[in-house]
Amino acid sequence: MKKPTESVRPDLRRNPVHWLAFGFGSGLSPVAPGTFGTLAAIPLYLLLSNASLWLYLSVTLVMFVVGVYLCGKTSGDLGVEDHPGIVWDEIVGYLVTMIAAPAGIIWVATGFVLFRFFDILKPWPIGYVDSNVKGGTGIMIDDVLAGVYGLIVIQLLIVVVG
Repeated sequence: MKKPTESVRPDLRRNPVHWLAFGFGSGLSPVAPGTFGTLAAIPLYLLLSNASLWLYLSVTLVMFVVGVYLCGKTSGDLGVEDHPGIVWDEIVGYLVTMIAAPAGIIWVATGFVLFRFFDILKPWPIGYVDSNVKGGTGIMIDDVLAGVYGLIVIQLLIVVVG
């Protein structure tokens, strides 16, 4: 049986909109595309990590808005509501988790683990949103919520460990 990412036609892989939705190609991994999409977010986070909070939030917001279009268009062209290869939402979700996170590889890894944990587990209301909100908005918003959960935990950890 083919993996879902193997079913993506080559012409769709070359389309810039789909290439972005596939997380610069990371979502085309035959295993754990969401994890590879989140890994693709780390270099972007590192580029933004020294930016002002205002700039970081602005870029993240723009990426969310653009992501609604990218994910909706790619989902529609593939004919699959939330194709596993679409990982732009993981990239944005990870950036949300990392808002105002301290510098250092420990925090990068902690954010990665927390975001993946909440994205996979989908505690309420993430699971509800994932099941009931459709289109590009639905694809994006559940990962943003997982990112918010990760953000809350990181901020609590900062308070606890200093």
